[in-house]
Amino acid sequence: MQADTVWQNCRVLTMEEGAPLIARGMVAARAGRIIHVGEEAAIEAAQVVDCGGRLVTPGLIDCHTHLVFAGNRAREFELRLEGASYEQIAREGGGILSTVRATRAACEAELLAATLPRLDALIAEGVTTVEVKSGYGLALEPEARQLRVARRLARERRVDVRATFLGAHALPPEADGDKDGYIHDVCTRMLPAISAEGLADAVDAFCEGIAFSPAQTARVLDAARAQGLPVKLHAEQLSNLGGAALAAEYGALSADHLEYLDDAGAAALARAGTVAVLLPGAYYFLRETQAPPVAALRRHGGRIALATDCNPGSSPLASPLLTMNLAATLFRLTVGECLAGFTREAARALGRLGEIGTLAPGKRADLAIWDVAEPAELVYRIGWNPLHARIWSGR
Repeated sequence: MQADTVWQNCRVLTMEEGAPLIARGMVAARAGRIIHVGEEAAIEAAQVVDCGGRLVTPGLIDCHTHLVFAGNRAREFELRLEGASYEQIAREGGGILSTVRATRAACEAELLAATLPRLDALIAEGVTTVEVKSGYGLALEPEARQLRVARRLARERRVDVRATFLGAHALPPEADGDKDGYIHDVCTRMLPAISAEGLADAVDAFCEGIAFSPAQTARVLDAARAQGLPVKLHAEQLSNLGGAALAAEYGALSADHLEYLDDAGAAALARAGTVAVLLPGAYYFLRETQAPPVAALRRHGGRIALATDCNPGSSPLASPLLTMNLAATLFRLTVGECLAGFTREAARALGRLGEIGTLAPGKRADLAIWDVAEPAELVYRIGWNPLHARIWSGR
């Protein structure tokens, strides 16, 4: 067996289900793909890397972000500290709409310049794949602009980017309160144009009282299905409208947030294989008090992923390591669940588990090499980045 690169003298956590830590392991790659992972073996390679006993995991995957935007909402943070609620701020023209104004006013070059530092922060903590949503344009041209910038990120950095069209994120001011009319525009004009330009890998919508009803959301999911695009859903963040059950009905890749998920919704997600993506950064930042029903998700055999939800208003967080700590501390996820949430289950939430998310022969050689004594340190420490090296596609 001939490899391009071998990483040896390492402890390997493949994140394959049920697989133990390999105490004296090796990973070998050729042409960007893993050809061997397991105990050390005699493999010839053009390059041999001695990992010095370090921990090797799959590269991290951030499966829910809103990275591409302009401006910030620090003033709204102040208002919340003074007692205003997220819903109050949104209804008074702040929230998502304030970011929409700033994002619409920015050109592609300005959006790219604003986004790259956020992406670099994720990369610095071992992220090799990131999902990026639109949703701050709320009209065809600025939504397409956001998605073009998302596509460009993959040319600017060695990272895989999955772009998601989130036109149904909020109602733009020019819609004058007409949610049905705006959803009609999303479904009949915006989504077909986005799809024709190849700008989206999936479609998302915000099913919530301050956003869109289940019936309106279903129209978006139908339109996505007509374009052959998989769907995801913001669901049960601030109330229970049955969005999770709707996501399950449509075979969505994921349903995200889920603080108000009920037992029936948890069961529906598990039956459908729809991943529950938990976003502890938003829960923490908004000072929510109702945590997602992790026990119900476990009881029904649901899949749980984690993500930063990096965005300007409810989760200005660009640290997967801190996100794991928040998930463990606030939601009581185990170390294993946290690590799976940013690797295997995050890949599943993007429909990419056959390609990334675990270390296995045939998968892309995306690795994170860590200066830690044991995997729990990746979840336990706060404000400390132990990444030694990040490998993307074997490089």
